[in-house]
Amino acid sequence: MAVLDHNSISVFAEGLDHSEGIAWGPDGYIYCGGESGQIYKIDPANPKPEIIANTGGFILGVALDGDCNIYACDSGHSVVQKISPNGKVANYCTGAPGVPMVLPNYPVFDHAGNLYVADSGLWYKDGGKIFKVFPGGECEVWCDALPEFPNGLCLDSDEEYLYVAMSLGPPRVSRVKIAEDGSAGAVETVVLLEKTVPDGLAFDTEGNLYISCYRPDTIFRYTKDHELQILADDYEGTLISAPTNVAFCGKNNEILLSTAFGRWHLTKYDIGVTGMPLNYPIIK
Repeated sequence: MAVLDHNSISVFAEGLDHSEGIAWGPDGYIYCGGESGQIYKIDPANPKPEIIANTGGFILGVALDGDCNIYACDSGHSVVQKISPNGKVANYCTGAPGVPMVLPNYPVFDHAGNLYVADSGLWYKDGGKIFKVFPGGECEVWCDALPEFPNGLCLDSDEEYLYVAMSLGPPRVSRVKIAEDGSAGAVETVVLLEKTVPDGLAFDTEGNLYISCYRPDTIFRYTKDHELQILADDYEGTLISAPTNVAFCGKNNEILLSTAFGRWHLTKYDIGVTGMPLNYPIIK
C-alpha cells in the first residue's frame, strides 16, 4: 500500500512537452526540459510554463549554477548544453578526450562546481559511465564501474557518496564513494528495485531517499532506516505518469514535484518534509 493516497497528489503545472528533467533554481523558479529541446521556466506562484530557450535536441536532466545558468543533458546532440538566463545556448561539455558522450542523462553539481554527468549509453549495451566535468568544461571519465544504464544522480549531504539510479542490470540504486582526492572509490548497491526502471533521485533533510521510476508509475522512498516504501503510485498512469525525475522545490524546498514524462504536466506530492538543498556554484 502506498504511503500517500490520491488526495495528497495533484497536478502542479500543465502544458509541458513530455518533460523528463526538473530542477529548482536559486532564483526561485522551477526549470524543466522538453522532448523537442525546450527549456521551461515556471513560477511556482503562477505555474504556467514559459519557454526561455530551445536547443533543438531532446532535454533530459537539468541543473543550475549560482548565476542561474542551466546545464541540460541534451541526448539529441550528445552534449551537456549551457543555457544562459537570457536563453543563449552553448556546448558546455561533449565528453572526455577520446571518449565522447553518447546519452548524457542527468547532471548534479558538487559544492566546488564539479558537474557529475551520468551518460547512460545505449539500452542493454552496457556502455554507461559517469563523467566528471570540472568548472569551465574540461572533463574526465570518473567512473566506468556502473555500465548498465546509469541514470539519475544525487549527492548525500556530506558529499561522501554519489548515488546513482541504475535502470538496468539489475534495477537498483548504487552509490560510489568519493575519495579524498576526488576520484571514484568503491561501488556498492544501496537497494534493489525488481521489475522497475529507476530514473531520478533526491534526498530530504532527514536522510530519506526518493526514487522516481520511468516504469512503473511509482515513487519510492528508501528511509534512513533502510526501509523501502511505496510513497505514491498510479496504476492508471494519468496523475503519475512515467515520473522520470523528482525534485524538491519552493523557497524552503518544501514542495516535492515529479515530471510526468508520459504526459504533459508536473505532479505534486504533499508529504510534509523538506528537501536537501542543492549546490549552486559560481562557475568562473
